[in-house]
Amino acid sequence: MPKLRISEAATLLGVSDDTVRRWVDQGRLPVVQGDNGRMAVEGSELAAFVQRLSDAPEPGATVAASARNRMRGIVTRVTKDGVMAQVELQAGPFRLVSLMSREAAEELGLEPGSVAVASIKSTLVVVEIPET
Repeated sequence: MPKLRISEAATLLGVSDDTVRRWVDQGRLPVVQGDNGRMAVEGSELAAFVQRLSDAPEPGATVAASARNRMRGIVTRVTKDGVMAQVELQAGPFRLVSLMSREAAEELGLEPGSVAVASIKSTLVVVEIPET
């Protein structure tokens, strides 16, 4: 079972090392002793913790949706041409880019500074293992 340093866990979660240590101190994230004698987080514990974080109520007043991945963020850029618009959204550490019709972007009133929710549904997700 992989053991992650506090700094590695923080990077994966997109938060600071101090935030991870606070969660540990609050008892929200269990730690073990790593191979070097320092605090470490077991990979399975970090995965369970992330799932608990994502169990928060979904934003907005949607009655039903087939998309399971919803991320609330702030619009950072909107680029429009004659027919299409490219909308960039920063959701925590994630930068999302959406292509939509210009008409849809205008109807939604999307502009830098707008709060929006990205619903992501994909039939293909590629997962890679980083070099350690």
